[in-house]
Amino acid sequence: MTNNRCVRFVKTAVGAIDASHFTVSTEAIPNAEAGDIVVQNAFVSLDPYQRRQMMPNVAYANPLNLGDVMVGRAIGQVVESKHADFKVDDWALGHFGWQRYTKIKAAGAEKINLDGFSASTYLGALGSPGVTAWVGLRAIAKAVPTDTVVISAATGAVGSVAAALARSIGCRVVGIAGGPAKCQHAVEKLGYSDCIDYRDPNFKQLLAQATPQGIDVDFENVGGAIFDCVLERLNDFARIALCGMISQYNLIEPDGIRNIGEILNKNATLQGFRVTSYPEHRAQAQQDIKALLRSGALQPTETFVEGLEAAPQAFVDLFKGANLGKLVVRV
Repeated sequence: MTNNRCVRFVKTAVGAIDASHFTVSTEAIPNAEAGDIVVQNAFVSLDPYQRRQMMPNVAYANPLNLGDVMVGRAIGQVVESKHADFKVDDWALGHFGWQRYTKIKAAGAEKINLDGFSASTYLGALGSPGVTAWVGLRAIAKAVPTDTVVISAATGAVGSVAAALARSIGCRVVGIAGGPAKCQHAVEKLGYSDCIDYRDPNFKQLLAQATPQGIDVDFENVGGAIFDCVLERLNDFARIALCGMISQYNLIEPDGIRNIGEILNKNATLQGFRVTSYPEHRAQAQQDIKALLRSGALQPTETFVEGLEAAPQAFVDLFKGANLGKLVVRV
């Protein structure tokens, strides 16, 4: 324990971001006070929602202020504890931020029994992305075996778990991803029936061919023009679980929804959701996802970047579709 490496948010983010919005600093390691633990983070999660918290005056979760340690979930081991619930070497999970060491009240951390899984899995399939997939598919969209389910950002941390969950109940699952390599990965490794490249100039026609019976459930992660094309394929009483709109986060003026009238025409339901509003489903979600992992029905992909110094550029590249699966910093 020699120093604490931190990534701080230092430049107002309007429009596209780059690495200059962050600074990497070396600071003193914090000491635990009564009720605290200090965690040495092993893995830090990079997620699209963090971009929303960089927006000025955003009404989403807890907005960042200039100078703050960049927000994010992390998992690591306790190196100092002044709380009876944690001892040194326990694994802990929480909103620890982009830093090597985190001091936090014990109430803000969760003790993790790895249960045979790698620690980084608790930032992906067994973490908020996986639970988000479960909530969106099961609690919001209420998917049933006869459904055709379309998932945008199909190979991402959320999309890959949503696909496995949908297949496990007998749905036909169609993905949308960027580029032939990701589409091939979606079909060959993640079990999608088909996956459409949104960059293909014939995307709309290809989506229609892949959904000959229409779309019953849209698990929406992208928004924008892709979402508009999906809306045209909705069946009567379709359900849309609006999980994210990653295509919009770097825009100064977000796109409108041109085909929103299809929601009216098709008696469709559109519901946005944040997984933190559904804590009652977390235990069941993790139980179901562990079963899929153990059976091999879910084989999530992780993209690792090495060291906190690499986190800013990796986060910028996330919005260019550079990663496959869950993006994680190995601290």
